[in-house]
Amino acid sequence: MSSGRPTYYLIAIGGTAMTPLASLLSERGCTVLGSDLLPLYPPMSDRIAALGVEVRPGFRTENIRGDIDVVVAGNLVRRDNPELLEAQQRGLPVKSMPQTLHDEFLSGRHPVVIAGTHGKTTTTALTAWLLSACGREPGYLIGGEPANFPGPSAVGRGDPFVIEGDEYSTSYDDKGPKFLHYAPKTLVLTSIEFDHADLYGDLDEIKAAFRKGVDLVPPDGRIVANADDPNVVDVVRGARAEVLLYSLDGSSPAGLSGRQLELGTERTSLEVWLAGRPFVTLESPLAGRHNAGNALAAIGASLSFGLTGDELARAVRSFRGVKRRLEERGTVSGVTVIDDFAHHPTAVATTIDGALRRYHGRRLWAAFEPRSITGGRAEFYEAYLAGLSRAHGAAIALPFHRERLSREGGPGALDVPKLAETLRQKGCDAFCAPDADGLIGQLLPKLGEGDVVLVMSSGAFGGFCVQLLEKLASLPARGI
Repeated sequence: MSSGRPTYYLIAIGGTAMTPLASLLSERGCTVLGSDLLPLYPPMSDRIAALGVEVRPGFRTENIRGDIDVVVAGNLVRRDNPELLEAQQRGLPVKSMPQTLHDEFLSGRHPVVIAGTHGKTTTTALTAWLLSACGREPGYLIGGEPANFPGPSAVGRGDPFVIEGDEYSTSYDDKGPKFLHYAPKTLVLTSIEFDHADLYGDLDEIKAAFRKGVDLVPPDGRIVANADDPNVVDVVRGARAEVLLYSLDGSSPAGLSGRQLELGTERTSLEVWLAGRPFVTLESPLAGRHNAGNALAAIGASLSFGLTGDELARAVRSFRGVKRRLEERGTVSGVTVIDDFAHHPTAVATTIDGALRRYHGRRLWAAFEPRSITGGRAEFYEAYLAGLSRAHGAAIALPFHRERLSREGGPGALDVPKLAETLRQKGCDAFCAPDADGLIGQLLPKLGEGDVVLVMSSGAFGGFCVQLLEKLASLPARGI
């Protein structure tokens, strides 16, 4: 090759971390090829097309040709994947996404790893923006679509490299968290709850995984940890590195604290104190207490690079958030449709509360798909009941993995019909259907002028937002 760099072949290139990795490799000057089940969907399909990457229909033995030097297997690629088996038969190097990221981009840098059950994506995007807006030229890889950047990844020229530290599995032969491969020098822990029930048996196993991440941070590094989460506080005990606790609770002992918190429908303001002294007053365009916590976490991470309070205040004011976090997709026939990534019970409750504040006085419909293995489990029945009951109405899909959940011998799949019935008894106009089509069909006749539909899923949810807006637009001119 003229560039002198290897040609990478990414199996399952359309993944939310694999496509940004393809972009990083291309920016570095490598040739990138890949495969996936077609068609791919936006935004990944658009990003891959813009890179000019050849995507071969997956997954076929004949795709592994002589034009490949290194194979990268996405974490959902199974051991029996034909392309993986062919690459191994040919003796090609096979790496995971986290291994490749470490080997190609983190060596000689200062990895800033943002980890935790909730808030990772927003905190990663905000940290990257703070460093970028203040001239530190960071590299970054964000597991979402940040509004302040042209894409979710960049190599950067400065010392910091900001990474969303996912606790989900690394690859087919490494079921440990991705963040264990990132050699964090600064580690942020936003929150710890039980999640990813297909990998972890209980909360203790989750905490053990995060402890391994804490142990990786060297003595001259820093851990930025949420003092308001007792699981986080427990996990960071005994850390080798300095621990900077942050808190929105005035009773918590923390080196970084938020005071005089004011929550508006479209903004948040708070005073930030550092080491017991006023540091900066922040005005953020992101609403909600959880986003105030995300801002403290990002500031804590940024302190590793000498940013001043004035620099941080200016950068926070200009942060525009991440797509699919209370993202308005449109208003048609007087109905506003909102898209959000919420799927864990805590996130569902927090997102509904945020929408109720933002659209105060309007009727809120929660359209929810239990998409993940964790989200579809029966044991979260009471938590979803509490969260969804905050909405005026709820349209709930059956668990996406219900057949798998029923087979695995655990607590079984979430009983959505029972959940809907109990919600109705509590005064929430709830109903269920197998999928987006069925839900939209029942929801449309119920919608009225001024209603808000909050669509929540960790996946595509059958294109719910687009479908609903199209059907609203096709209604007779007399309206709904």
